[in-house]
Amino acid sequence: MNINIFEPANVGSLQLKNRISMAPMTRARNANGIPNDDNGLYYSQRAGAGLIITEGTAISNTAKGVLYIPGLYTQEQVEGWKKVTGAVHKQGSIIYTQLWHVGRVSHTSNQPGGVAPVGPSDIQAVNSYAWGYDESGKEGPVISSKPRALATAEVKQVIKDYANAAVNAMEAGFDGVELHGANGYLIEQFLNPFVNNRTDEYGGSIENRSRFLLEAVDATIAAVGNNKVGIRLTPYGGLGDLPHYDEIEATYQYLATELAKRNLVYIHLMDQQSKGSHALPEGFLERFRTWYKGVIILAGSMDREKSERLINAGTIDIAGFGEPFISNPDLVERLQNNWPLTPPDRSLHYGLGNHGYTDWETYRQPELV
Repeated sequence: MNINIFEPANVGSLQLKNRISMAPMTRARNANGIPNDDNGLYYSQRAGAGLIITEGTAISNTAKGVLYIPGLYTQEQVEGWKKVTGAVHKQGSIIYTQLWHVGRVSHTSNQPGGVAPVGPSDIQAVNSYAWGYDESGKEGPVISSKPRALATAEVKQVIKDYANAAVNAMEAGFDGVELHGANGYLIEQFLNPFVNNRTDEYGGSIENRSRFLLEAVDATIAAVGNNKVGIRLTPYGGLGDLPHYDEIEATYQYLATELAKRNLVYIHLMDQQSKGSHALPEGFLERFRTWYKGVIILAGSMDREKSERLINAGTIDIAGFGEPFISNPDLVERLQNNWPLTPPDRSLHYGLGNHGYTDWETYRQPELV
């Protein structure tokens, strides 16, 4: 059987109009943290994707490491997201939101009252930037501040924050949620023994370092059901100033086995080579597939040929595309017709306003003479 990524498909519990996912990407377009009609337009323009996963969405007022990102912890934010989910559903697409806590990759200017960000430990991400205000009040990249280690009781409260945000997501009309367990943020910080030096039940062994992730998943499932929950992971990633450690493969084998028991909607893997970090090792995807039989999304430098090759090999189920969707709102149609892609302009990726957000043009075929 030769699977075409553009055809409708039942993928696990997902009924999709195609096997293409729009990956989550921070766009920083919400000065007050409340989604609006512009966000609805942006996502509906890209609803050619069978599955849309929104930008990282803060689960609390201490979860942020970037200015102008939306949240899901107030009623006003829930009402704002309804404009987005409604617009995407009108286009026949499924939309999940990504639940985000950045942990130590934050800055005091991102935190209420200018307090220190929190993490599994007080180890600073000295080579990683947040987006906040420097000492002169100028907006831009700032070295992540030294964090404060979460007390055990506080860890359990953050777990509740994920679940509460998931409940809010359902009220806002989302089809599901994706926990952000990738890219050097809080969940992945707990996994890494160079960052997590805890001596309670959340530190030490692989099982203990994985506990925060699994308890956050379990709390979210208890709140909204396992048919509404996915997770993003970046094995072998290095973003967020996370060093590699000897037990990486064993950690992700353990996680795959444990997550398989929970019947999630999907695991969303990202190859960070596209972000200037480490590539997934040769053969890792194939090994991961032997550990996890559920739905796998892969993002990171994907194209049509790679997507269809991996899907037809049974290695993955859905192809995730990130940055190309920014400058090509009609990306699915362009891929299907082999039309050229508009290159991105990274200077327009972040910041307020609609230039570089909703004003990218769809492809125009040359007129016949």
